[in-house]
Amino acid sequence: MIHLDYRDSRPIYEQVKDGLRHLVVTGVMVPGDKLPSVRTLATQLAINPNTIQRAYGELETEGFVYSVTGRGTFVAEGDTQSAVRRREVADKVKPMLEELKNLGMSREELLAMWEGGNNDA
Repeated sequence: MIHLDYRDSRPIYEQVKDGLRHLVVTGVMVPGDKLPSVRTLATQLAINPNTIQRAYGELETEGFVYSVTGRGTFVAEGDTQSAVRRREVADKVKPMLEELKNLGMSREELLAMWEGGNNDA
């Protein structure tokens, strides 16, 4: 379900959050699906439950999940998830695109890279 890489520079809670978000965005988990309990997922991943709680809390803030007291955490409805994630990724990509532009890469070269034709431009 979720893979943790202890060599990754990102904190564990971010890896958990990104793993769950990936499952939602790719449709592995659909709106209404119940996420594992904090304790269950912490046991499965052999990490502190507080780490899972933090990841769940941030996913709820971002609109990917919602909590029902006494029932658990569930995947949220709607297209909010994709819109939020697209905005986050775009914010990361923009500086890289700007640098490629400053290095003289043409629009055509960027489009070729986008389409998979010229990966070593």
